[in-house]
This record gives sequence, structure tokens and C-alpha cells, in this order.
Amino acid sequence: MSYLVIQGLEVETPDLKEIAKLSGSTRIEGIGNNAFRLHDYKTEDGVADYCANAKLDFAFVPQPRKLSDFGLVAMDMDSTLITIECIDEIADIRGVKPQVAAITASAMRGEIEYHESLRRRLALLEGLDETALERVYDERLKLSPGAERMLGRLRSLGIKTLLVSSGFTYFTERLKERLSLDYTLSNTLEMKNGKLTGKVLGRIVDAQVKAAKVRELRDGLRLSRDQVIAIGDGANDLAMMAEAGISIAYHAKPVVREKASYCFDYVGLDGVLNLYTQ
Repeated sequence: MSYLVIQGLEVETPDLKEIAKLSGSTRIEGIGNNAFRLHDYKTEDGVADYCANAKLDFAFVPQPRKLSDFGLVAMDMDSTLITIECIDEIADIRGVKPQVAAITASAMRGEIEYHESLRRRLALLEGLDETALERVYDERLKLSPGAERMLGRLRSLGIKTLLVSSGFTYFTERLKERLSLDYTLSNTLEMKNGKLTGKVLGRIVDAQVKAAKVRELRDGLRLSRDQVIAIGDGANDLAMMAEAGISIAYHAKPVVREKASYCFDYVGLDGVLNLYTQ
């Protein structure tokens, strides 16, 4: 019994009826605030274009599953679990945000190899006082809409959570404690005399390291690939997302949208909860 999930910031009844007609769905079921399940769709033709025009997110689910069938949800941090790119905000305090943000954006589009992009960005931050990190966390870091609701539900079902980031441990470790996340992996900024050196300690967490962490946890928890969900927004999330049975491009770059199982362009992270029965 297949179904099509339609969700958005506001879902109008005429749009639902038109999407049901386009897809050949037999029944419309309300499953939450501005979230609907259209049962037994016959075709996908025309739905993506219609939803793009109506500013709605859609997901064709060919085989019904329970959310509790999953065992691990892996997610990126910057611009995914949180609304900001931490390194860009650190750079803003230094007065070099435009330069750093341009490199970040290029890396997320896959135009610059990640190691090189990080090296260039951190070099611009050399000598900055570490209190800048505290300011970013306290004054600028905000969770993405629906993050706490999603994480609370995953926790209640015993689903493990991994925050795997090419960002920095200063932020991932604080979020781990604040949100009761199970696992984190990220880069450790080198400090000397309370100032950034412009380098990281140890191995850089790049796309392949992120993917390896997902594999390691998946195997350690004795999960199949189909029991893993991965959520990301940039090119360096693609390898990680490929290790999961379900991948979600969250407000993502085109290169990520093309490869993902589903795209969330409008709803928050709690849109994940509407994809599967509870």
C-alpha cells in the first residue's frame, strides 16, 4: 500500500485535491499539522512540478514502514540541525565573513575540495580569541525548526542519533549535551594561549570520514542500511547520505537534492516524523 506524503508551512485543500488527481491517489488522510498522506498513488508524473509551484514538500513512499523500524538517524550540523554556518559567524566577529562565506558556499556546492576550503577559511581566523566561539554559541546559534520535536520522538522510540559535522567540537559537544544526542563527530580547533591557530587537531572530518562514522555505527548497532536515515545539505554530506537507506536533503544545495531520497525545502526537521507511521 503506497502513499504520497504532502507537507508544507500551509497546505491548501484545493492543492491537495489537485495533487490527488495528478497522482491517482484514492484517499487523503490528515496526519498532522499541515501534513497529509495520499493513499495508493498510481503515478508520480506532474507532482514535483506542482508542489514546487505550491511551495509544498512531497515524498513518495512505495512501501509503508514504521518509524520504529529505523535504528539510527545521522545528521549534519551547520545549516541542518542548526540554522547557521558556525565558521561564517566566527568569521563575522573577525570581520571576514564575506570571504569565509564565499569559500563555505563553494565547498558546499562541491566546487572546492573540503580540506582546501577548511585550510583557507581557518587561515583567515588565525589569532582570533576563543571567546568568539562562545559568542557564536550564546548569541547566534539557533536550532532548525522542528529539531527538538524530531529528536524527542526519535529518543522515545529508542532510535540512536549521530551529529556528524565538518564543523567544530566546541559546538557539537554542547549540542550533544543540550539535546541528549547519542554520538557526535567533528573537528577540534587548535588553540594556543586562548587564541585560534588557524589549524585543527588530528584528522580532518571530511565527507569520507563522515561516511565511515555512519558505517561504523550502523555495523556496531547491527543495523541494515535500510534502517538508517541521513540528513544533510551540502556536497560533503553526500558520502554519508549514500550509507543510509533513506537520505533527506534539508534546504539543500542542488547537488544534494539530486541524490537524496527526499527533499525538505519548506518544512522543518520534524517533517521526518510524517514520512512513516508512528
